[in-house]
This record gives sequence, structure tokens and C-alpha cells, in this order.
Amino acid sequence: MVTNTDNNWAVRLATLVLWLLAGGSVVYWGLRLSAPAQGVPLAAVAPALPAPDAQALARLLGAVDAQAPLAAPAASVASRFALVGVLAGRSSGAGAALIAVDSRPAKPYRVGAQVDAGLVLQSVGPRQARLGAALRSPTLVTLDVPARR
Repeated sequence: MVTNTDNNWAVRLATLVLWLLAGGSVVYWGLRLSAPAQGVPLAAVAPALPAPDAQALARLLGAVDAQAPLAAPAASVASRFALVGVLAGRSSGAGAALIAVDSRPAKPYRVGAQVDAGLVLQSVGPRQARLGAALRSPTLVTLDVPARR
């Protein structure tokens, strides 16, 4: 038979163990939080920037290097266009031309339409088309329909 005094000692012992665990936890976390942190990162220092390359910057902004050979001249304006076909009005002077620009598929252009940046279809003839800066300006490019084989 279990007496009341045995129960009192078991409860007292369990209470003592719980208080010791609670105190140990408080001491552990107190020491853990008060210790100096290990591996605290130092203030980040930005790396030194490299000095800019003055010659590369000048080339980027369009300066021409005196020692570098000049680039090959750009292809002539006429070589960019190919006249595929013409529909010319005999008495009206109006009409349309089928023109391929930069080897792309040919598109139809009416007289007065802009064919490319700065070039307008000025007029069409039986087998040719004339391009210029404006409708009434001097002709810059004359395109001919290639002869059939």
C-alpha cells in the first residue's frame, strides 16, 4: 500500500526536476544571447572601379582612330533596291512599281510613296523607276527592270 508521504516525495522530486530544467534553460539561453556573435560580417567595402578606357569611350561616341584603316565604303544606294515590275500610266504619269529593298520580298509602291528612309518613288516609266528625296527633287537612283533571259 502506498502512503501519502510517498506521493508527497514523488511530487516534490518531479517539481524539483522541472525547476532545475527551467533554470538550466534560462542559464543556457542567457549565456548564448550574451556571448559575442561569431562571424559578424565587417562593413562591406566597394571594390575599386577600374579606370575607363579613353580610346574605347571615344570610339563608342563616334571618334575615328587616326591609325585604324577606314572602313570599306557603304554599298551604293542603288544596290539596295531591285525593280521587279512596273505598272505605268501612259498619259497620267502615275503608276506603281514593285520594288525589293535589301533583298526582302518585293512590295508595291505608288508614285509619291516613301520607299525607304529619305527616298520617294518619283516616277515610273515603261521599264524603269526613279527614286529621289522628294517628289519634285533631282533623281538620286534610277532602277531598271532586269532583262528577261
